[in-house]
Amino acid sequence: MSYQTHDLSEWAAVLSLGVGVHGAFSAPYFLFVDATARDFDPRPAVRRAIESGRMDSVLCAVANAKYDARAAAARARHIPRDAAITTAALLMLLSPAPKGALR
Repeated sequence: MSYQTHDLSEWAAVLSLGVGVHGAFSAPYFLFVDATARDFDPRPAVRRAIESGRMDSVLCAVANAKYDARAAAARARHIPRDAAITTAALLMLLSPAPKGALR
C-alpha cells in the first residue's frame, strides 16, 4: 500500500480556495447585514452630481440626442406618403395620354 503525499503547492491551492470561498460567501452578508433601502438609493448622489455642474455636458448630449431622435422620427413618418406621391407621379407619366389631350 502506498500513500500519496501532498506537496506544498497543493496545500496552498486548497488554502487559497478556502479563503476565496469564505470571502465570496461572507461579502454579501457583511454588505447587507445592517443595510436599509436608503443605503442603496442613488438619487442623493445623482442630485449632488447634477447640482455641482459636472453632468451638464452629459445632460446636453442627452437632450440633443432626444431632439435628433424626434426629428428623425418625424422625417421617417413622411416616407410612406412621399413614396406614394412619387409612385403616383411616375404612373401618371407612364400612362398613355387621352385621345383629345394633344390638340
